[in-house]
Amino acid sequence: MSTLIACSHGTDSPEGRRAVEDLVDLVRQRMPGTRVVQAFVDVQEPTVVDVIEHERSLDDVVVVPLLLSVGFHTAVDIADAVRPHENVRQGEPLGTHPLIAEVLAARLRTAIAGAWLPGDHVVLAAAGSSNPAAVADVAAAAEHLARLIPAPITIGYASAIEPRIGEAVASARRDGAARVIAASHVLAPGYFAGLVRKSGADLVSAPLGVDVRIADVVVDRFHTA
Repeated sequence: MSTLIACSHGTDSPEGRRAVEDLVDLVRQRMPGTRVVQAFVDVQEPTVVDVIEHERSLDDVVVVPLLLSVGFHTAVDIADAVRPHENVRQGEPLGTHPLIAEVLAARLRTAIAGAWLPGDHVVLAAAGSSNPAAVADVAAAAEHLARLIPAPITIGYASAIEPRIGEAVASARRDGAARVIAASHVLAPGYFAGLVRKSGADLVSAPLGVDVRIADVVVDRFHTA
């Protein structure tokens, strides 16, 4: 069985760090007998380059990005670290999996206390990337979520491309939304989650966080890599 390197962005937020660590622990619980280790592309250490260099000498390796879409970190940082090694493979990011939409829908239900109202509008608030594949990934996540909730959905981004989350919120209001809910399409508390909270939405759902369904997505990405 190959080693699973769970590679996240990294964050200065203690709460965010705990959330990612707890998620990786859930993955370990679902994969007894498989070595599961953490790595990071930014902010925290050990780096994905260093972890791959160590783990590939012990076993075959699969790097699963704990990221929600294709972007610079998956297409460049992780890909460049994986490419030189014959016994290292890279899994897909998590965000297009239907289980992620289920978690998003659950976080939204908590944010609205279980009550959807006429005139509700959801802005799917993503980190953002200029990579067209990342835009497609977020659009796919929005399509999955649209099947699970009764409110219309538009998309806003925290960085890199338009519309920004605040602009998407304002646009929904101009179009007649009575209440705008920002769905945090981020994995854990940290910088991007803070930007979603400051978007001006009436309600903001919590980050995806620690959830057995997300752990199951990581396991699935490992097995299909």
